[in-house]
Amino acid sequence: MNTEQPLALLGGLTPSQFMKRHWQKKPLLVRNAIPGFVPCVGRADLVALAGQEGVASRLIVDSPKGWKMKHGPFSKRSLPPFSQKKWTFLVQGVDLHDDGVHDLLQQFRFVPDARLDDVMVSYATDGGGVGPTLTVTTCSCCKPMANGAGASAATKT
Repeated sequence: MNTEQPLALLGGLTPSQFMKRHWQKKPLLVRNAIPGFVPCVGRADLVALAGQEGVASRLIVDSPKGWKMKHGPFSKRSLPPFSQKKWTFLVQGVDLHDDGVHDLLQQFRFVPDARLDDVMVSYATDGGGVGPTLTVTTCSCCKPMANGAGASAATKT
């Protein structure tokens, strides 16, 4: 990848400029960074992945007693109803299971391999979130839909 070529993904910055100015220094918000972007996986696909052994997933629920987290696998019936507010489920390593998500990750190949981990995809109901962060990561996020479904390329710090 040519690190001196400006990318729409980075708001017109080159990968070199991005790494020097923003990487682990300050956030960069680029609206419509991937024009016409549509989710590679839908909610049903995420639920199916979250139900598989060997696929890291977690459920986070914001309750009156605080945040609660459970690790998968999850059957669709073990998830709260989608009409219930304040919960999120996340699936790690989605790029290993979906070619479209793998292709999305390739757009971030200017990040050194030692820092680029995987694509985590989350689905949140209204008011859902991930609670307190338990790991140290740098995150690039594509949020394609108002309903909270989003993809994150997690990178190690």
